[in-house]
Amino acid sequence: PWLEITIKVIMPTKAPKDLNNHIIICGYNRLVETLIDELKENGISFIIVENVEHIVHELMEKRIPCIYGIPSDEETLENANIDKARVLIANKSDEMNAEIVLTARELTDIDIIAVVEEISNAKYLRYAGANRVVSPKSMFGRFIGIKAVDPFVSRLTGATEFFEGTSIVEFPLYPKSPLIGKTLRTAAIHERTGANVVGIWKGGNLSLNPLGDDVIKENSVLLAIGTTEQ
Repeated sequence: PWLEITIKVIMPTKAPKDLNNHIIICGYNRLVETLIDELKENGISFIIVENVEHIVHELMEKRIPCIYGIPSDEETLENANIDKARVLIANKSDEMNAEIVLTARELTDIDIIAVVEEISNAKYLRYAGANRVVSPKSMFGRFIGIKAVDPFVSRLTGATEFFEGTSIVEFPLYPKSPLIGKTLRTAAIHERTGANVVGIWKGGNLSLNPLGDDVIKENSVLLAIGTTEQ
């Protein structure tokens, strides 16, 4: 026990005092990876608030600004310099997002964007004080609908602009592709290209939460987010 305490990584709980005009991101996942790339390219400061220890450790290893704490706690948001921030993004579960929005709204009139899992909960997040509510599932649904109506596109397969300059693209696996048989982790697509795999079709089913251990098969179709170059 003494050795564990001695070598235990001390996790950050407070943002630097001089951090200002930044974006607070409550919750980390694959979509946030894409957002981080965009923020870095545009020179916009940000900090991630997470209450899961191993995720904070991973962020620290990647040198991504972060603090450890419960995002819906007043003290945690104050430690993230919410009084100096420009935007807060609530990206946890719908229930916790509502708590985050309520707490943030009590502290400041900051612009709040809430990410919702179930679109039916969007109205509650707006009632709580969110300025905008975004539904990735709804966006993916529109993308899939466009693909079903118009499967033939002139550029990349199934390319649909997701944000300005960033598209979500459908990539079928072609015969003898070197990716076949690899896991998403060993394929290292993000490390090699900068694009993020955010979904995978497997056996006719679409998973929007792909794991590193998921194996890429001959009939797999990857959904990736990135710029055209990526």
